[in-house]
This record gives sequence, structure tokens and C-alpha cells, in this order.
Amino acid sequence: MKKILLLLAFFTVNGLFSQDFDKLFSEAKNFYKNGNYENAIELYEQIAVSGNVSTELFYNLGNSYYKINKVGPSIYNYEKALLLDPLNEDAENNLIFAKRLSLDRIEELPKSALQKFNENYISKLHYNQWATLSVVLSLLAALFFLLYYFSHSPSIKRLFFTSTVISVLLLVTSLSITVNQYGVDSRKVEAIIYATEVSVKNEPTKSAEEAFILHEGTKVIVLDQVDDWKKIKLVDGKIGWLKEQDINILNVF
Repeated sequence: MKKILLLLAFFTVNGLFSQDFDKLFSEAKNFYKNGNYENAIELYEQIAVSGNVSTELFYNLGNSYYKINKVGPSIYNYEKALLLDPLNEDAENNLIFAKRLSLDRIEELPKSALQKFNENYISKLHYNQWATLSVVLSLLAALFFLLYYFSHSPSIKRLFFTSTVISVLLLVTSLSITVNQYGVDSRKVEAIIYATEVSVKNEPTKSAEEAFILHEGTKVIVLDQVDDWKKIKLVDGKIGWLKEQDINILNVF
């Protein structure tokens, strides 16, 4: 009886929290519609801090920051929306507009045909989505095998045998992509420059020689850390060090 009461209390509290978040989200949307972007941002950030995140939340936050010309935060939140849902076309389109406000124009290193294929197609799905596809394919393979095993007609058995083989091949491919994507996502740490302007150094010391300058909204890859210094890399291959406080790491948690 005590366990039942605890479960009821747990679900009741969760339901109340969910209602509170829905109310905050609705109020934030109303603030945005009325042009009160700062108030909308405040409420959206409250929801984000609570951990109740979604691609829509970060998309709306990006829009709110964009409206008040906050380049770094707008790009940051559009990127986070795409981390949760790489197929969010609205976030992808608005990210293009937000990047045009950034002062840095960095030429990307040339990519091979395989890298372009991976970026344009394979990486469009998150590894969780590839994992879901793998589960579906495994169920299909099992179903086709059972239908093959219990079929009596030779032509039908051939059909289900072929379907089983194709499903297994697709399953192996999907699993390989899932593992690879997970490995890439786990190792790769990206961040957005939040400082208006930052001097990137050759070494992790304040007195080190300046390597180059970056501005708000530029996306970087984080390679290493020494004390409060981050070693970063640009898409054009340049490498340098900057203060941890000048960037915001891209994550959704």
C-alpha cells in the first residue's frame, strides 16, 4: 500500500511539473508574439535549466535571441535544436540567417566525396534515430524469417528468404552507422564563441602571441583543456587557445 501511495505521489508531482512547464512555455510564446523578447528568453531559459528540453524550446530561444540581435546565443540555440532533431528545417534555415550576422567568414577545408555524402545524408540522422531504425530492421528480419520458415509454397519461400537477407544486410549497415555516429558524437566537442571579440593565443597563457581573432557566433571544435584555457580548432584547420569563459559548449543537457 505504501509503495502504491509513493507511486501516486510521484506521478502527481510529475504531472504538476509538466503543467508548470507547459504554462511557462505558453507564457513565453505569448511574450514573443507581443514583442517582449527579453521576457520570453527569461522563461525559455528557466525551462532549459530545469532539463525539460526539446528542439522546439531551443528553436524558440534562438528566434528570441535573434530578434534582439544576440548573434552568439541565437546561433548556439539553433545548433542545440539541430542536435536534438537534425531534420528540423526551420532551425536549419534560421541558422543560416543568424550566421550571416557573424563577422567571421571562415573557408572550410575541401571535403572528399565520402565526407560530403556522410554530411549530406548519413549525419542528417542522430545516432539515436539510426538505432531506432536498426531495431525496426531487426524486427522486420525476424518477421520475414518466420514467414519464410512457415511458408510452404517455393515461390513464397524464395520471396521471404530474399526479404530476410536484404533486411539483415540493411540491419548490419544501420548498426555500423549507429556505432560510428555514436563514436563521432562522443569524441567531438563543439562550442560557440560568446564573447563579442576574442584574441586566440598560440599557447594557453595570457602573455602568449596572438594567433588570430574570432567574433561572436563562430563555431569551433574543442580539442583540449589546460586550466581555464580551451584548445580550439576552426573548420579551416587553424588551431589556438582561448579562455573557457569566451565560449559555450554545445550540449543539450
